[in-house]
Amino acid sequence: MLNKIYAVLFASMLTASANAQQDIALIRSMEDSLVKTVDSMYENNIPDEMSTYNARIVKQLVRALKMDGSYNYAFDSLGKRFNIIYSDDRKFRIFNWSIALEENTRRYYGAIQMNSDKLKLYPLVDCSGELGKGAEDSVLKGSKWYGALYYRIMSKETENGTVYTMFGVNEASPIIKRKLLDPMMITENGPVFGAQIFNIRSQNNPDQRVQRFILEYKKQVQASLNWEEENKVIYFDRLESETNDPGRKYTYVPSGQYDGFRWVDGYWNFIQDLIPVDQLKDGAAPVPQPYKGREN
Repeated sequence: MLNKIYAVLFASMLTASANAQQDIALIRSMEDSLVKTVDSMYENNIPDEMSTYNARIVKQLVRALKMDGSYNYAFDSLGKRFNIIYSDDRKFRIFNWSIALEENTRRYYGAIQMNSDKLKLYPLVDCSGELGKGAEDSVLKGSKWYGALYYRIMSKETENGTVYTMFGVNEASPIIKRKLLDPMMITENGPVFGAQIFNIRSQNNPDQRVQRFILEYKKQVQASLNWEEENKVIYFDRLESETNDPGRKYTYVPSGQYDGFRWVDGYWNFIQDLIPVDQLKDGAAPVPQPYKGREN
């Protein structure tokens, strides 16, 4: 009797394994088709045709992700063309890409896939061009999102739940480049972007903290915004106007000084002069004003 039970169990395992292998083979075939569409889009320079290819990419990606076991499939070939980045707690991953419909501008696309047996997918719609001066103060819900290409995701626990700090870059403007730290929480109704976890005052609402931290600077230069593991800090270039005109972000360049953030008691506390160097020259842009951070 036991032998029969084992035989039935073993046969069921083989069937499940065979089905899983078939699913993986099918996902791989879907990925191959998806990669061809992506390559065709990138090789095309006609905006209308790029948009058509992009819409096809979205449909093909969703179709592949609906397959059982898709979260455990790495999409390695697609990852050479798109950003596929996981949260550090592995609870979700983001498929993330951009297209240049006009010279020197970009539009961003993304989809969050949760780590679940049944597909739970949240599309992201770039609304960064609509926010203007209110970008640092906006809370974005549903599918609205400050478009960016992400290169790091860090999870932190707060009294309101897990908040993910998203490190991203946005080159939508023809003259300004942006790097940002965008907090995100996953709710029952989907992702919410923006949270007052940075101990820096908002320029538009001085009695409040910013909802997201944004560096804006001249498009032709490079500026740092990243995590430093040894000292457990986020570091970034302090920026100054190369023409002594702080009102024109497209003139901002790195000053040679670095500021940063350290996580303390549920907030990213601002640290001025993270790496102490010479003082700023006359006419340089002011550093961000801490809200009530312990380190400033």
